[in-house]
Amino acid sequence: MTKSFSMGNTSCAPEPASRYFRVTSSNVGRTAEPRQASRHEHLDAIHPTARCDLAPMVAILMAGIISYPALPVAPLPQVDFPTILVSASVPGASPETMASSVATPLERQFAQISGVTQMTSTSALGLSNITVQFDPNRNIDGAAQDIQAAINAAAGQLSKNLPNPPIFRKVNPADTPVFIIAVNSDNHSVTETDDYADTILAQQLSQLSGVAQVLILGEQKPSVRVQIDPVKLASVGVGLEEIRLALATATVDGPKGVFDGTAQSFPIYNNDQLFKAEDYNDVIFGFRNGSPIRIRDVGTAVDGPENTRIAGWANGRRGMQLAIFRQPGANVTETVDRIKSALPKLQAAIPPGIDISVMTDRTQTIRASIDDVQATMAITVALVVIVIFLFLGDAWATMIVSVTVPMSLVGSCAAMYLLGYSLDNLSLMGLTIAVGFVVDDAIVMLENVYRYIESGSSPAQAAIKGAGEIGFTIISIVEPVSGSLKRKLEKSEQRLAPKKSQFECASSCFAGQRPG
Repeated sequence: MTKSFSMGNTSCAPEPASRYFRVTSSNVGRTAEPRQASRHEHLDAIHPTARCDLAPMVAILMAGIISYPALPVAPLPQVDFPTILVSASVPGASPETMASSVATPLERQFAQISGVTQMTSTSALGLSNITVQFDPNRNIDGAAQDIQAAINAAAGQLSKNLPNPPIFRKVNPADTPVFIIAVNSDNHSVTETDDYADTILAQQLSQLSGVAQVLILGEQKPSVRVQIDPVKLASVGVGLEEIRLALATATVDGPKGVFDGTAQSFPIYNNDQLFKAEDYNDVIFGFRNGSPIRIRDVGTAVDGPENTRIAGWANGRRGMQLAIFRQPGANVTETVDRIKSALPKLQAAIPPGIDISVMTDRTQTIRASIDDVQATMAITVALVVIVIFLFLGDAWATMIVSVTVPMSLVGSCAAMYLLGYSLDNLSLMGLTIAVGFVVDDAIVMLENVYRYIESGSSPAQAAIKGAGEIGFTIISIVEPVSGSLKRKLEKSEQRLAPKKSQFECASSCFAGQRPG
């Protein structure tokens, strides 16, 4: 009769590989012949030893669970290029005049700044935009100071009709609006609607957390337009320049002085500004034979938009659009949720008759893409576990792989949070590909460790030897793939770099852009 038994060990110390013996009734107390343990017995030997690794595994699991909700969500990884957009406007100037008298002097000064890698300019009717992109290693704040110094140096060469000095702001050329709102009204004029969109909606939206900039597209700023009849103007012998100077000095809010008495002083409170078109009709710009010549004698003043060559429509209705950009590193879905929750309050803050509607919401595709990838990863992990169990027929071997895959994914979330990465299409694609790597590497590592255990090594020694042989192979498989993904990301971001500046220039030149 043959009896067999195994001596167990519940400590964390490595167990000797020769703890399995075959003992017979005829040689009890004499000799013990070592035998080869089965795969199940080796797993039983490894299992108690693995209890020492539960603490770091639980720590990795908790760190990943805590880090996952804090990861920013975006369509693509955040890559900031030090880019500055310079804008200058001269009302009524042709594109050729803007290019020669405004854009060219500025470009000549910007070209002398160190670290400039790319510079593009676009000139349209009354507007010039210059986009200056610097080396990625260049500090954006230092580049902004150099841009300001260059603008000051070019001041003497710019057009004398420039009403305001050129302005500049930092932009992200790889970014696009995450949310676009349409503002329309059937009861208010376009200029009145634009005034509320500029003073209330754009300012309130800019104050929300995660919002970097609000651009008004199709802007129709209210203004007064003076229409002059050339025939009447020629009859009085006055030029357009005299009318322009009279209009510029007619609406000035300046100090009026003080009446000083023996006991009291009375300051003069009076506002000389003109707000309505009918007030401009009475402006005197000259005299003829002792009689004043007013605007109504040679033309008329009407209320209208500042620029009649720009317009915006939404769903066939005239209005304007608010393009909202998110801050770098902000969670795009949370930012859009804040905007949506603020829309009812903004609707109540503007007069009735002005409608606010959503035109574009980029988070719809982002949410759908992330949900689809997450569902795919869950199905992938489940199928991997089932297939491994069916082929290996070993519960403990299946357990090793089924624990390794989720632990690797959850631990990756903690590493992504520490490195400042985001949940985007590329990172989720990398995690999906990594599932296959983790499964393949886990199976190969498991078989290599078993090979050493079956040859007589202890579980600890077998793990060290097996990992030493397979570790380099695993790294050699993962490194080329990660490097290829990184190169593709850099190329894609370089292709996307000019899109933001082109969008802003198109908005400025043809849709009436102004930051809110």
